[in-house]
Amino acid sequence: MSVKKTDSRSSAAVFNVTRCAILAAMAVVLDLFELPVVAFYKLDLSAVPAIIGGFAMGPAQGLAVVVVKNLVRLLRSDSMFVGQLADVLMVGSFVLVSSLLYRRNKTRRGALLSMLAGTATMAVASVLVNYFILIPAYQALMGLPLDVIVGMGSAVWSYIDSTVKLVIFITAPFNLFKGAVLSLVTYLLYKRVSPLLKPRAGR
Repeated sequence: MSVKKTDSRSSAAVFNVTRCAILAAMAVVLDLFELPVVAFYKLDLSAVPAIIGGFAMGPAQGLAVVVVKNLVRLLRSDSMFVGQLADVLMVGSFVLVSSLLYRRNKTRRGALLSMLAGTATMAVASVLVNYFILIPAYQALMGLPLDVIVGMGSAVWSYIDSTVKLVIFITAPFNLFKGAVLSLVTYLLYKRVSPLLKPRAGR
C-alpha cells in the first residue's frame, strides 16, 4: 500500500510540474504580444495562464507560472529586473486573491467574484508598487528624470503633474481595465481548458 501511495504521489507531482510548465510556456508566448494602451503601460494576456493555473491547481501553482514567465522575460528585459519584479507583485496579487477565493466557491458566480476581487487587489497593488518601487527604481537605475515620467501622464491628461496623480489617475484605471480584460478572457476559456488540467481517473 505504501509503495502504491508513493507512486501515486510521485505521479501527481510530475503531473503538476508538467501542467505548470505548459502554462508557463503559454504565458511566455503571450508575453511577446503587447498592446500600448496609455502612457508607458501596455496590455498583454500573459497572466491568463497563471489565473487558469491558480483556479485549476491552487495559488502556489498560479504564482509559479507568474514567476517562471518573468524569469524567462529577464533574458530580453531592458528594465533592469524592475519591471519583472513589479509584474510578479501586481499580477501575483491578482492570481493569489482570485485563486484563494475561487477555492471556496467553484461556480461561475464564484469565478466572477474572485476575479473581481483580484482585479481590485491588483489595482491597489499597482499604485503601491509603482509609487514606492517602480518609478523610484526607474529614476535611480535607469536615470529617467521624474518630470519625464510624470510628463507621460501629462500627455494623456494635463491635470497630472505629480507622481501621486500619475499612479491614481493613470496606473489604477489602467490596471482596473487590465483586470477586466484578463477576467473576461479567463472566464471564456477556463471551463474549456480546465478538463485538460485535471488528472484522469485512476491516475
